[in-house]
Amino acid sequence: MDWKSKRTQGILEAALVEDRATNDTTTALTVDANLHASATILAKEDCIVSGLGCIPQLLSIYGKLSTKQVGRFEVISHPEIFDGVHVRKGQALAVIRHNARVILACERVILNLMQRMSGIATLTNRYVKAVAGTNATVLDTRKTIPGLRALDKYAVSCGGAKNHRLDLSDGILIKNNHISLGGGLPMVLAKALEKRKGSQRVEVEVRSFAELEQALEGGAEALLLDNMTPAETKKAVKIVRAHSKDISIESSGGITLENIRKYALAGVDYISVGALTHSAPAVDLSMRITADLY
Repeated sequence: MDWKSKRTQGILEAALVEDRATNDTTTALTVDANLHASATILAKEDCIVSGLGCIPQLLSIYGKLSTKQVGRFEVISHPEIFDGVHVRKGQALAVIRHNARVILACERVILNLMQRMSGIATLTNRYVKAVAGTNATVLDTRKTIPGLRALDKYAVSCGGAKNHRLDLSDGILIKNNHISLGGGLPMVLAKALEKRKGSQRVEVEVRSFAELEQALEGGAEALLLDNMTPAETKKAVKIVRAHSKDISIESSGGITLENIRKYALAGVDYISVGALTHSAPAVDLSMRITADLY
């Protein structure tokens, strides 16, 4: 994760601006401007950590946004604590040493981002473990919070899964609406294969065995089996493998923790799960802040 990329910096700055972090009225009225403090971020439940890198970046961005001198800061974490690591309830994830007003101003943004990202990583890891020992790889989707995709997909990788397309330019995936608007599967697939630039693989979403046959006949290089049952998936895999061993096969639609292993055992290469990012519960984290007296 490039925390200093323009895209990521924009996300973090927007979060601070949204919270009016440089205009924290309550803190300005109640906390001495020169007070220095230490803040410990604690896990209040077992989880997979994600988002530690946002802490120093948010503090740095706050300093640029603020009209006042806020001094230097320090973010410390144990060498064994980093993004992607499993931590237990009660463990400290990081300690921030900085001006007390700045810590308070950034507290909610830091926790909001880390709680969401760690929640995604934790749920993702459960799905990854559910297919352990099979040949299937768990993928995410584009079902992310608008504006937060870079962070959501990074959190997925912290949980041990792989990223699917980052955006609409990142790969060719013909779906049912393309098929219905473009004149049918054979015509749409032929257009994509003819007009594509470079070596982008053409993947086709199929919802029936009739569409599967059309996709194979038309030269599809990858297939997405949409909303098929595990039994239907197993049958589809057999058909595809009889046609070619080089076509990648992905399952999507209706995938849950309870049934994902059945899809993996059906022989698919990939299983994409929208729930990783659209339904992950936030992890419970807290920040304990104490004044540094020296």
